[in-house]
Amino acid sequence: MSGRSAVGAVPLRPAEGTAGPAAKLRPAVGAEWIKLRSIRSTRWTLVGLAAVVPALAVFVGATGSLQPDDTVLGGSLTGAVLGQLAAAILGALVVTTEHGTTLRTTFTACPRRTTVLVAKAVTVAAVVFPVSLVACTGAYLLGDRLLDDGHRSGEPMPALLGIAACLTASALLGLAVGAVVRQSAGAVTAVVGIVLLPSMLGPLFGDLQRWVAGAAPSATLQKLTQTSDATPEAVGSLGAWPSLAAFTVATLAALVVAARLVEHRDA
Repeated sequence: MSGRSAVGAVPLRPAEGTAGPAAKLRPAVGAEWIKLRSIRSTRWTLVGLAAVVPALAVFVGATGSLQPDDTVLGGSLTGAVLGQLAAAILGALVVTTEHGTTLRTTFTACPRRTTVLVAKAVTVAAVVFPVSLVACTGAYLLGDRLLDDGHRSGEPMPALLGIAACLTASALLGLAVGAVVRQSAGAVTAVVGIVLLPSMLGPLFGDLQRWVAGAAPSATLQKLTQTSDATPEAVGSLGAWPSLAAFTVATLAALVVAARLVEHRDA
């Protein structure tokens, strides 16, 4: 057989292992999407995130419990903190529900563990952001119709985009915590503490309250929702968008730490 016919008969294929990062990530993201919508705990946590924010907007409107100095946006998004907790818990469960069950199989199918964690992060962010944006926008529209006309409306845009981004960052923080703790009950307890405890314990620190409470993810959310509770004395004088930027950087740092731990320890 001539060299010409041999070359013509054999199609050229990429060498094994030369696929780029994006080509390796796509099937991992697809697998993570199937898991997220198939596992009961993550599916129902996502439903809870979508439902709790508008439900509390209806409750605030029906009971007329909006504070006199609050905005319609702040009152409508009273349930955003519960949505933030649901997002953080969802992120933790995306990791912890696999430990002790299918995680070894996942790492066998995709030996680069960082790729698995990145795929989980991409999937969580791609789901949580639009769900949060729709839920919070719906809550504001409901509150705008139900709440008294005597209150300031607030500035819904771009605040609603920032709120959805904050909930997404909370979900990714939960993902990082879940990857570190690896056990569902412990991870859920940890993320609830991270989100809420600084704000709850801040008043105990006197003049340092603004620094302690201001470090809480829930403080960032309060600033973005423009609630009257987000006073500089309670949550610090850093603005809403700088707070969101700082929270995002902290979340990315937590994900980097989690990725290193995942790479260097047993499944």
